Amino acid sequence: MQHPNEQQAFRLAKRERLLATGTNPYPSRTGRTHLARNVVEGLDEMTDQQVLLAGRLGPPRNMGKTVFVDLVDGSGKIQLLCRLNTLGAEGLDFLKADLDIGDIVEVAGTPMRTRTGEPSLDVAALRLLTKALNPPPDKWHGLQDVETRYRQRYVDLLVNPEVRGVFLRRAEIVSAMRRYLDGRGFVEVETPILQPIYGGGAAKAFTTHHSALDQTLYLRIATELYLKRLLVGGIERVYEIGKDFRNEGTSTKHSPEFTQMELYQSYADYHDIMTLVEDMVATLAHEVNGSTQTSFRGHDIDLAPPWTRQPLREAIQRVTGVDYARHADSGSLAAAVLAAGIEARPGATRAQLIDELLDNTEPALIQPTFLTDYPVELSPFAKRKTEEPGLTERFEFFIGGIEVGNAFTELNDPVDQDARFREQAADREAGNNETNPYDEDFVNALMYGMPPTGGLGIGIDRLVMVLTNSPSIRDVILFPHMRTLSIEGEPTQGAT
Repeated sequence: MQHPNEQQAFRLAKRERLLATGTNPYPSRTGRTHLARNVVEGLDEMTDQQVLLAGRLGPPRNMGKTVFVDLVDGSGKIQLLCRLNTLGAEGLDFLKADLDIGDIVEVAGTPMRTRTGEPSLDVAALRLLTKALNPPPDKWHGLQDVETRYRQRYVDLLVNPEVRGVFLRRAEIVSAMRRYLDGRGFVEVETPILQPIYGGGAAKAFTTHHSALDQTLYLRIATELYLKRLLVGGIERVYEIGKDFRNEGTSTKHSPEFTQMELYQSYADYHDIMTLVEDMVATLAHEVNGSTQTSFRGHDIDLAPPWTRQPLREAIQRVTGVDYARHADSGSLAAAVLAAGIEARPGATRAQLIDELLDNTEPALIQPTFLTDYPVELSPFAKRKTEEPGLTERFEFFIGGIEVGNAFTELNDPVDQDARFREQAADREAGNNETNPYDEDFVNALMYGMPPTGGLGIGIDRLVMVLTNSPSIRDVILFPHMRTLSIEGEPTQGAT
């Protein structure tokens, strides 16, 4: 605060004046007895009670011997009626001279209705709790710039109640998910975020260094391989809700730091997990939104089971016109992809080309859809289909044109897993840095025997997007990653 602007200087002067007169502009506590909403809703039964509220001041309406001003707290707002004959001359002068919009105060008074019927509090005493040195954004123009909203989420939450509502609903969604899983015998666990070997997804990891151990460590890209070790250890149903990290670009549906729920259920397969997914998502929607009907990106979506089930090959061919199964090598498939008008990375593997085709298919999957039967090269941890060993018992599910989750019948054959790790290692040596490194300890765990298992990963951020009709993943992450600003306010080179 070396160079305060005019508004800050004005408020700083008031702060200094308060301190000089012995008033602490930042006292430690309040004895608040009620929330604003409690008083508004129960006002007619509270007109003879004295209540103590605390919250932020809105713009005052000065009528001389009376000042009307809204008090806003986390529950809502109520009008304060500050009258000379009730608050007294000293209190009214303090309000007019020393307090500003955005200051946080404690008020004592009696609930009442004005002559127009407005629920109000007739204020008898007022005390400053926090002197705000920055004014809130203009009431009418608000905080419109999207980048500023993301960078200064605290201001966004302060002035945009609908944004605050999204994050409160996010908390409800996560709580409801925990209740759902806990009620079905799943045990919530915590696994390492810093890992010596990363795995469980096709992604580039963030790297760090442990100084004391002189060891390279990675921020996890998934919780999968540690959770499966717990199944080997005899915990038959496990889940974890936590942060994963992938050193990749950002988009409306991608963030380098994101929240994922992964679960693993012994003695289940991917059909069982499909049933669990559609029931759980419908349950969450009903608990949080009151209905399985929702709107997302301009589409009306029905989350009620049963959901559509379709093989991956059929969905891709229907949307792009490319039948990848007819192209056994990457060169032939690359030519077909280009002929369909889809860009392909030079030197892309067959798996990467199929993934590119899927990216172009996603936007057409509006209603809840399970895509099944993924090729084995796309699914290093999924069990092969017995009747079609080139395919796996895997599905991904899509809502509103985006992928929300991924599931397998988990591979529990240590010999097959060892071979797939080695194939991935060969791809890695060929330049594909999104493949998983060989995890010898995980193979060793499988050699002790892991039960037949169904596994699932759900992107919490994307699920919240769907259930709150939020167009971008940044709209559902409180503090999304942004380029660091220089002193002049411009993005620094290469910063994220």
